[in-house]
Amino acid sequence: MEITGKMIQTIPTVEGDSARGHWVRGGFVIETDGDYPRKVAFTAFGEDRVAMYSNIPMNSPVVVTFQPESREFNDRWYTDLRCSRIQVFTPGQMPGQPMPTQAQGYAWSGQQQPMQQQPMQQPMQQPMQQQPMQQAQPAQQPGFASSPSMGESDDDLPF
Repeated sequence: MEITGKMIQTIPTVEGDSARGHWVRGGFVIETDGDYPRKVAFTAFGEDRVAMYSNIPMNSPVVVTFQPESREFNDRWYTDLRCSRIQVFTPGQMPGQPMPTQAQGYAWSGQQQPMQQQPMQQPMQQPMQQQPMQQAQPAQQPGFASSPSMGESDDDLPF
């Protein structure tokens, strides 16, 4: 699932050790756009996912890809929105599209502005040759009466 909004807060990271090794959990909050903006909190589990959002400036528009996950404890249900990817949203970009990379002519500057643009190559278009249009004549088949043309109907129905 994906949601778009602006980053408004980061949640402090928590670290610990378990039988499986060292772990890190953090999170952030975004505010959605629209008539009724909502604040949505996400959790990020693992050092790589915490690092994804740590360099994003506050009030930046972002697209968050996440998975909802619920669990029960003492007959109560708790739901987490686990962030799997977060990226700065650029106008004109469709959600789910990857961010421009160096190979596409852009480099990350921390300000999310293109540093270098390469000219786009236009595909060559072949001119279309015009051919005269011919009017299609309905074929008359033996045994069938011709149908009335548009506007000439036997009944009074509007369609």
